[in-house]
Amino acid sequence: MTDATLAPVLLIVLPIVGAAAVLVAGLRWSRAGWPIAAVTLAGEAGLAVWLADAVFGSEGRLVHELGAYGRPGPEGFAVGIELVADQLSAVVVALVALVALTALAATRRAGPRGTPFYAAYLLLVAGLMGVGLTGDVFNLFVFLEITGIATYTLVAADRRAPAAVASLKYLIVGTTGASLYLLGVGYLFLATGTLNMADLAATLAGEPSFVDGPMYTDPLVLASFAFVATGLFVKAAIFPLHTWQPGAYSEAPDGATVLIAALVSSIGAYAFLRLAVTVYTPAFFEATPIVATVVVTMASVSVVAGSALAVMQSRVKRLFAYSSVSQFGLIVAAVGIAVHPDSGTSAAEMALIGAVVHLVGHAVVKGGLFAAAMGLSLDAGARRIEDLAGLGRESPVLGGAMAVLGLTLVGVPPAIGFLGKWYIALGAIEAGIWPVAAVILASTVLTLAYVARVLEQLYFRAAAPTHPEDIDLGGHSDLPGGTAVSADGGTADSTAEQRTGDGAPIGVIAVAVVAAVVAVALGFGGAEFADALDPFLTEVLGQ
Repeated sequence: MTDATLAPVLLIVLPIVGAAAVLVAGLRWSRAGWPIAAVTLAGEAGLAVWLADAVFGSEGRLVHELGAYGRPGPEGFAVGIELVADQLSAVVVALVALVALTALAATRRAGPRGTPFYAAYLLLVAGLMGVGLTGDVFNLFVFLEITGIATYTLVAADRRAPAAVASLKYLIVGTTGASLYLLGVGYLFLATGTLNMADLAATLAGEPSFVDGPMYTDPLVLASFAFVATGLFVKAAIFPLHTWQPGAYSEAPDGATVLIAALVSSIGAYAFLRLAVTVYTPAFFEATPIVATVVVTMASVSVVAGSALAVMQSRVKRLFAYSSVSQFGLIVAAVGIAVHPDSGTSAAEMALIGAVVHLVGHAVVKGGLFAAAMGLSLDAGARRIEDLAGLGRESPVLGGAMAVLGLTLVGVPPAIGFLGKWYIALGAIEAGIWPVAAVILASTVLTLAYVARVLEQLYFRAAAPTHPEDIDLGGHSDLPGGTAVSADGGTADSTAEQRTGDGAPIGVIAVAVVAAVVAVALGFGGAEFADALDPFLTEVLGQ
């Protein structure tokens, strides 16, 4: 076992230890949460870089067998649990680590800053890392539940009634989705006798000698996919299973929304991608072509419905929340194209590259958009789209960041939003699945419609007064005079030394600006993404 194989374990253990340290230190020092979280997440970023260097360098695929025992081979299975890092998971781990560290800056002055908030923040990171690294479908459920529990806590962190209701709704819907996923895992176990992802793929393909041929059309396997996919579609907020997301995004404290919007549904979409291409594999969809068609159809409906619902919103956070329904539909559609029987190797490869690029791009863009929205709310009490009037001139840095990120969301080149859509559209066209290309075009037009509303208010409307109902005393921090209230009841510092000319905390502005710069820079990385994912694509597509 090389030293690098310890990285997956440390990536999960470190934030759990950090969360415990926050709770213990919080008994004595009420402001200990942020520095402990910062040190912990800096360590996570270092570990993620170490893991990526090993996976993309000489080590290749890394496997850590917990308890020092694992699978005995194709003739029988042990109960050992594996953590696995390949090129795909290394990208996701790096994304989680860097976004979580960057988003933390937005909470330093603006809040919420209570001890429970930072403990839940770190616990969420641990769950996300677990989902990205586990090689076991049951433990994927465990980490999804850790992610869910931490998210419920973060949504209700400021203890406002609307946030509590949104958190409860998410709890009910999220638990239902997790239960459906677990039921699917149960069917898989009954059919195959194993929970290890690699063993499942081999058994479903009929490779072990005790299996009488491929099992792709077994009723238990078909039922397992139906339940697993439905459960993960809830987590990824695919229409019409998205109902928890708009409330959770819009009612959560602004500082929590930056992290949740960037990563929580993203990890659900990643989990579906992972299981579809590495556990069920394209051979399953070739044997049951109707399944791939259903996946592409549901995802396409989500793309259009999410964009259409976003156009109708009047509040900034709800607009961006419905936008996420559309964007995750696009990622799932790309997975459906990649595994569709009509897709050749080239089409499948382009679709998968597009899915990963769009997954990364969405996390960066949406985290930055919510940070910009948070800054404009703190600066001018802007929570409705009409409240943005004139803020492009009055808050030029935040307004500019929101404009760049909004255009990235539309897919204006050279930003990463264009790159992801381009790969997915090329994959759909080469596979002959033209309706998906038409859906991408329609969604782009609708996205332009609601982004144009935002840009119009920012730069072509005169400033409007703040709505009294948008001034609250919770984690949304819209008190007169720019005073922000944290979840622990204290106020965020708002002195001139800690604020820029935009009037929002420097950390919030930095998150928005960094996201805008990264979103544009990543748009030039198409070849790099393709090269980095090539070993993974070769393995799963059998090139």
